[in-house]
Amino acid sequence: MGWQAEAGIYVHIPFCRRKCFYCDFPVLAARREATVSRYVDALIREIELWGEQMQAGWLASGRSGEAGQFVSLYLGGGTPTYLNSSQLLRLLAVLRQHFPLTPDAEITLEANPDRESLTEEKLAALRAAGVNRLSLGAQVFDDGYLRAIGRDHNVRDIESAFILARRAGFTNINLDLIFALPGQSIEEWQLTLERALALQPEHLSCYSLIFEEGTLFERWRAQGRVDPVPEETELKMYELACNLVSAAGLRQYEISNFARPGRESRHNLLYWRYQNWLGLGAGAHSHWGDRRWANLWPPGRYEDRLQEAILPIDTGTELSLSIEEMMEEMVIMGLRLIEGVSGQEFARRFGRSLDEVYGDTITRLVGAGFLARTPEGRIRLTRRGLPVGNAIFAEFLLTPGSLTT
Repeated sequence: MGWQAEAGIYVHIPFCRRKCFYCDFPVLAARREATVSRYVDALIREIELWGEQMQAGWLASGRSGEAGQFVSLYLGGGTPTYLNSSQLLRLLAVLRQHFPLTPDAEITLEANPDRESLTEEKLAALRAAGVNRLSLGAQVFDDGYLRAIGRDHNVRDIESAFILARRAGFTNINLDLIFALPGQSIEEWQLTLERALALQPEHLSCYSLIFEEGTLFERWRAQGRVDPVPEETELKMYELACNLVSAAGLRQYEISNFARPGRESRHNLLYWRYQNWLGLGAGAHSHWGDRRWANLWPPGRYEDRLQEAILPIDTGTELSLSIEEMMEEMVIMGLRLIEGVSGQEFARRFGRSLDEVYGDTITRLVGAGFLARTPEGRIRLTRRGLPVGNAIFAEFLLTPGSLTT
């Protein structure tokens, strides 16, 4: 099976000053510099080991997909800017040494907009080192709600960080926003959108709050301490975001993401277009061809494995995906995009057309007004389908063995 050669790299920095009340990511609060330094050393060893694997052709095996140049590098977390400038620059240098990045590769850094971890000097050094996209975890432009969700910055910090980033030469900045916070009104959400848009970012991500298992918010919800906003209010908030952000010149290109033309997240498009990515760091996930795996967590286990010069893959997470599973995932991920799923690309990868596999489902959902066919042979969610995407996605789950002839 052919596989596109474009790929991305995700690097997980698991440290935060404290964990937000809604967060279910693999992160921890590091209080000692030695803890961070030890992790960076282990991460560099993993990068070196993968460089050796690439030289040996592991990522180019027919089973795993074709290796090629990497078009994106994404440092996420956690809070990557928890690391100091020298640690971040060292990581970037080693990554460039061992992975072939395209000359125009998108290099993104997630950052918390607080004055301690995001200084003008650090921003300037990172920009000079080739970081060309910044993603600021703003979340909400209201100090009360920032405290209520466990963030350690305020609105003034967000605006100051944005100005500093512009001054350092960043011309591609994303703001992450969360809506449907407990007690939040539509009017309050509108104020957040307006203040975010006033900064004129190139990209905006707007996610509704999810009460994830294992988070403080999920526990408080079970205890009756917080309540989710009503579904109809959440839907109105989503529609408001779509209308306001689009009117400000940012095109909606994914269910929750908006960008000025040419500023779509190249890294996230790899996920949504079901291409390859390699995850580095404790707890990071990878997808390559028909394989999926995750690294060991917590960092102590990850670091111990690397001391033995062994890739820190958690063998219990390794999967070899079936054709059915890959078809499902390509369609479900692709339907998140406003452009939808390419019938031509689906047929190229799997040797069968969308209609051969999903014809009845597509016809039914088109008839109900949730899906549309395009002249280019794509299927995509309609405006009616976007808010209920998860229910639509479930319609594309295949029964195991259903493709057996």
